[in-house]
Amino acid sequence: MESWDALLRRQHGAATRDQLLAHGFTRGHWSAQVAASRWQRPIPGIYVVFNGPLPRMTRYWVAVLHAGPGAALSHRTAGLVWGLIPERREQAIHVTIVRPRNARSRRGLVVHRSRVPFVPAGSPPCTGVARTAVDLCATARTPADRAAVLGRTAQQYPQALREARDFARAHPRMPGRDEFFAVLADVEGGAHSALEWLFLVDVERAHGLPGGERQRAVNGTRQDVGLVEFRTTIELDGRAAHEPIPARWRDLARDNAAGRRREITLRYGWQDVRWRPCAVAAEVAETIRGGGWTGVPTPCGPNCEVAAAWPLPPDS
Repeated sequence: MESWDALLRRQHGAATRDQLLAHGFTRGHWSAQVAASRWQRPIPGIYVVFNGPLPRMTRYWVAVLHAGPGAALSHRTAGLVWGLIPERREQAIHVTIVRPRNARSRRGLVVHRSRVPFVPAGSPPCTGVARTAVDLCATARTPADRAAVLGRTAQQYPQALREARDFARAHPRMPGRDEFFAVLADVEGGAHSALEWLFLVDVERAHGLPGGERQRAVNGTRQDVGLVEFRTTIELDGRAAHEPIPARWRDLARDNAAGRRREITLRYGWQDVRWRPCAVAAEVAETIRGGGWTGVPTPCGPNCEVAAAWPLPPDS
C-alpha cells in the first residue's frame, strides 16, 4: 500500500475517509483535526490535511476524489490542464464519471456522466487530450471556439487529431458533429488558431481569394499563409501587445527574410479579421494583384468593401 506521505504528496494534501481509515486514522482523530482547524472538510467524506485557501491542484483532487474511482477531470478543467483553452479565472470544476456510477454535482463542481468508458490520464486524472478536445468542441458556442480548441490541439498534440476524429465518427449523436468535422478539416489544412480559421472562412473563402500555403516552413520559422506565387505573406497575430521579446524578434526576422525575397508581408490581428474582414479581403486582393494575380475577388454582399473596389457587371 502507498505510504501516507506519498499519498498526500500525490493528492496534494487531499484524502478520502476510506483512505484515512486504511492508514490507521480514526473518526475521532480526523474530527478533532477539523474541529481544531488544522484540517478541512471541503466536501463530506473528503479531507484536506492543512488549513487556509486550497491551491488549484488540491481543489482538483478534492473534486476527483468526491466523484469516486475512475473519475477524471474533464471539459474546461481538463482543457486547462492540457493547455487546450487559455488560462482564465476558473468558475466550476468539471469531472466525468462512467455510468451507472453516481456522484452529485455541487456548488463549484459539475459532474458529467458518460456512457463511453475511458482511461484517465495524468495526475490528477484527466480525460485524454483527444476526448477532452471532443468534449470542448461538443459544448462550444461557435465554430471559432471549436477552431481555437482544435488549433491548440494541432500545435501541441498533433497525433491526437486522428483519435478525436475517430471518436466523433463513432458517436453520431455528438452535438455539433458535422461542424466539428468541417472545422477539423480546416485545422488539419493548417488553420491552427481561431484567428487563422476566421481568416480562411471570412476573408479568403467568402471573397474568392486564392488559397495560400499554410504553416509554410521558411528559414526555421513558419508563415501563417504564404501566397508564394504572388510574392505575398500573410501573418495573423492574435497575441497581446505585451508579447515576449523573443517572439517579436522572431517576427521581425521572418518579415525581414520575406523582404529579402522581395515578398510583401501583410499582418492582421483579431480586430481586423473579426470586425473588418471585407476591408482585409480588399487589401489582400489589391496586394496580390500587384504580384501577378489575374483573378477578381467576390463580394460577400452588396455592402462589401470588395464590391466598391471591384463592382460586379450590371447583369451579374
